Amino acid sequence: MPINILMPALSPTMEKGNLAKWLKKEGDKVKSGDVIAEIETDKATMEVEAVDEGTIAKILIPEGTQDVAVNDVIAVLAGDGEDIKSAGAGAASAPPKAAAPAPAPAAATPAAPPPPSAAAKAPAPQVAASVPQTNGHARTFSSPLARRLAKEAGIELAHINGSGPHGRVIARDVEEAKSGKELKAPAATPAGAPVFAPAMSDKQILALFEPGSYEVVPHDGMRRTIAQRLTASVQTVPHFYLTMDCDIGKLLAAREEINAAAPKDKEKRPLYKLSVNDFVIKAMAIALQRIPDCNVSWTESGMLKHKHSDIGVAVAMPGGLITPIIRKAETKSLSTISGEMKDFAARARARKLKPEEYQGGTTAVSNLGMYGIKDFTAVINPPHATILAVGTSEERAVVRNGKIEAAHVMSVTLSCDHRAVDGALGAELIGAFKMLIENPVMMMV
Repeated sequence: MPINILMPALSPTMEKGNLAKWLKKEGDKVKSGDVIAEIETDKATMEVEAVDEGTIAKILIPEGTQDVAVNDVIAVLAGDGEDIKSAGAGAASAPPKAAAPAPAPAAATPAAPPPPSAAAKAPAPQVAASVPQTNGHARTFSSPLARRLAKEAGIELAHINGSGPHGRVIARDVEEAKSGKELKAPAATPAGAPVFAPAMSDKQILALFEPGSYEVVPHDGMRRTIAQRLTASVQTVPHFYLTMDCDIGKLLAAREEINAAAPKDKEKRPLYKLSVNDFVIKAMAIALQRIPDCNVSWTESGMLKHKHSDIGVAVAMPGGLITPIIRKAETKSLSTISGEMKDFAARARARKLKPEEYQGGTTAVSNLGMYGIKDFTAVINPPHATILAVGTSEERAVVRNGKIEAAHVMSVTLSCDHRAVDGALGAELIGAFKMLIENPVMMMV
């Protein structure tokens, strides 16, 4: 019997992917474990392996196709002894057996909340009977035309008085609402429920600019994922911020001494070259071990208290950013951390990271010091409860023993999820980080 090859879900949050390249062609024989295609997700390019043996009878999705939905049939495999032409000809019909390529390993720690189901995103059926609509508070009945007109005008149906049967909102009601008439107050919000102003529609935004004065660049999967996750974070995670200045004079001296003493390879190149960010990662990892109540993730059923410090580090890449994770960073040497980060950064920019290398983690570090940024605040990346924003190191005038002296100072800001980390607890964490980063010898004991 012919076997369907399906678009795989290569990560828990993947809904669509781009079929970048076929590594097999129609008529090729494959066996279990053979790499048959390359799939681009929002974060990486990954290889897809065959699960069953047979011959590729028909490729249904050509390479280069974008936004292929998970579980869509991308090719058909003819089993042993089966006629290839008949299997390919019947590709449009649903065969009795389907086998998806093996999914990527699951992340070791909880990933972001799953996206809404495809069913939740499907447009409302265009039928004559009214379809219940909801704004999150009360049910609003409306006609299909009224819904379309309201969406185009950027008006919530719940704010319109319906004049149709049983209070149903009809097209005339929307037209009156567009002219500023007959708008009603929204239903009362349940206690504790967040209220957000409706975003401007695409049509409203485009109307603000002269036609031809702009170019529309479609969002890719990465940009959409970043927008969705960070918007959800800002709207659902109560952020607060703590800032400290750190004197890193001793760190800079230690870094210079360590790098000068680094062993050389055969070409007499140093085997490692530590950066300030390597010290930051190590200091944050140890600080979380010293203040373990901050090494947590919030869930509605309970607090996850993590045993190890898995530090995500923001890496810029074309079209967005990604946060590969240094696992068990508290147990690793600075040279090991440095080597892992160089490898992660190179593979991240080539979109070659595996999901388990960037999903999960217990906190994150975002360093914009190399861009000359003095200080900033970063958005928490759930399920983390904190993120450390690191600014540039600069010479500043400081007072020591009543005298003004020059010092190398670096400003850091800790963003905290107030559900999991209270103000005093966050202050302990950033205080522990400051003590370690100002006295790097303490990271060695």
